[in-house]
Amino acid sequence: MALPQPQPLTWRKSSYSGSGDNCVEVAALPGGGQAVRDSKNPDGPVLTFTPGEWNAFIEGVKDGEFD
Repeated sequence: MALPQPQPLTWRKSSYSGSGDNCVEVAALPGGGQAVRDSKNPDGPVLTFTPGEWNAFIEGVKDGEFD
């Protein structure tokens, strides 16, 4: 019996990035995590984050921790 193949990720880039070269793309992972990659290198490395890690990052952005 063949094992099911994982579905490809659906990558998205912020509409604020326009045609700039310094962009990242994100994709939702099964289970609620997120994947992040460099939009200029789609076949390169991918960082993955658990739902808790991603939520902590988003909250940090909202709170200005990275300004």
